[in-house]
Amino acid sequence: MTAAGADGGASWVPEPEATTAYGPSALRTPANFVTVTRLLVSPILFGLIADQGASWTTFSLWVALAATDGVDGWIARRHGTTRSGAFLDPLADKVLVFGAMVMLVSISMFWWVPVALIGARELGISMMRIHFGRRGLAIPATKGAKLKTLVQALAVGTALWPGGAQDLAEWLAPVLLWIAVVLTLGTGWQYVQAGSRLASTGGSREPGSV
Repeated sequence: MTAAGADGGASWVPEPEATTAYGPSALRTPANFVTVTRLLVSPILFGLIADQGASWTTFSLWVALAATDGVDGWIARRHGTTRSGAFLDPLADKVLVFGAMVMLVSISMFWWVPVALIGARELGISMMRIHFGRRGLAIPATKGAKLKTLVQALAVGTALWPGGAQDLAEWLAPVLLWIAVVLTLGTGWQYVQAGSRLASTGGSREPGSV
């Protein structure tokens, strides 16, 4: 996203002072409320993309939803991270970004091949996270994972831009998408390697980001 979520994304939100108010097992937290709202509103964005394509309404909703990733991450760090947040935040991010990409494919603004490659990686790594999560283990975030999330979001945002310089936007969006593919597959390989090490050593038991 354009900002950092609970699982660690590129952030423009200042670090808050930690004031833990919720334990790791908490479900009804302010951060989770923001995350679930992003998840539930995402289908409205998908409908707008299918109906209007690149419009100010679609672009504005995309920016608002992308920004909530930074908001819930900021709240989580202030009030205490939770296991539910570590699961819900990356799930909401993936639904939002990949869903928007699929809808852009459906209206011929994105080619299906790079989107399919991103989807395959996200599905595979998510299944790996679930596997290790059942054992109480997690793979730590990497700078590459944060960057790939940011570039994915920029690719979608550029495709949805309805303002001037349309020729530039139409050229830049697929370029950003392919950069996102390279980063997505590269970080996916890093996580596979980290998963292999984790399986043999027992690894980290803190929530990770992919």
